[in-house]
Amino acid sequence: MPPPLAVRAVLIDLDGTLLDTVRDLHAAANAMLHDLERPGIAVESIRSYVGRGIPNLVKRVLAGSMAAADDATPPPADALASFKRHYTVENGRHAALFPGVGEGLDALKAHGLPLGVITNKAEAFTLPLLQRTGLYPYFDVIVSGDVLPRPKPDPMPLLWASGRLAVSPVDVLMIGDSVHDFHAGRAAGCHVFLVPYGYNEGRDVRELACDGIVSTLAEAAMRLVHA
Repeated sequence: MPPPLAVRAVLIDLDGTLLDTVRDLHAAANAMLHDLERPGIAVESIRSYVGRGIPNLVKRVLAGSMAAADDATPPPADALASFKRHYTVENGRHAALFPGVGEGLDALKAHGLPLGVITNKAEAFTLPLLQRTGLYPYFDVIVSGDVLPRPKPDPMPLLWASGRLAVSPVDVLMIGDSVHDFHAGRAAGCHVFLVPYGYNEGRDVRELACDGIVSTLAEAAMRLVHA
């Protein structure tokens, strides 16, 4: 076990790190496809498509391709509106905490560390999801994907959240599940832990030169001390 990492705050990704939300997204995607009179898709396809916000998820679902998120073209307005309408109903219905999340958050709070959520999910869905799953009270700052000009993998949300917590980014740990969390954390100057169980667009986070791979949030808490 490496020596404990000394930090003054912890920022955590939402989908794929704190919560398994794939079944909510899958239900909304298939309802959208039904509205468009198109065949449904498998839940595992949704698992690989998650990671760049709802507009890009819709584009990938419609194209059946990861590459659909690589251009700046917005998704069709009717499809996006349909998805958002259905997701408003499904959001949090099937979501579940990943193993070790509750214990990890309690341990981080016991360390006296302020906590934040950094997600590319729109605020209209982020706040109800955190409230419905009981996670909302844990967090001192919540940065959704549409509250700042640039979402992850840009470092802006992490820098902004660090400022709100009155902590230098070099004293902050980012915990996520994807290459976007890794690049955002590194660009912001933060430490980065990654979990291996989330949504990384089909890639293995072990390929990334982060500060640690942690099997659970509880393990992450065990590897920290308050600076």
